[in-house]
Amino acid sequence: MTTICVVKDDRGELDGLTEQDRRAWRRFWKKIKQLEVGEFFSFDHWFPRNPALHKLHFKVVGTLFDAQERFDDADALRGWLYVGAGYCDFYPGTDGEIVAIPRSVKWSKIDDADFEALHRKVIAFMREHRCRRFLWPHLSDAHAYETIEILLQEFERG
Repeated sequence: MTTICVVKDDRGELDGLTEQDRRAWRRFWKKIKQLEVGEFFSFDHWFPRNPALHKLHFKVVGTLFDAQERFDDADALRGWLYVGAGYCDFYPGTDGEIVAIPRSVKWSKIDDADFEALHRKVIAFMREHRCRRFLWPHLSDAHAYETIEILLQEFERG
């Protein structure tokens, strides 16, 4: 896959950042202009990560870690949340049973659009009955629900 770094120049026009980028950008733009009715192409775009969302996400997970009763390791809780949110791959385990392995959230592995979607899915999973029952098995359903809502309320004010 080709990566093209594009910059807005002093005329307000988009162009490649380096000479190689400029050649690739012009080739890409030429393909767009030459499209005929009904023709299409697709491309991938990487949205740079938003550090504020990254910080918020890890603060939410950290706050949940401090409030829950099941995990002794914050990374283990985070991995469990990612599996619950569906951000995982499935592999056969050593016994042949399928095992869910959480995906990485390294800056180079997930762009901002996908990280934002993951964050929303983690929050939704935190509100699910199965998540609350596991994290607070001794609480009533109503009390576990109230606990997670109070915890999330702090992060949903704005």
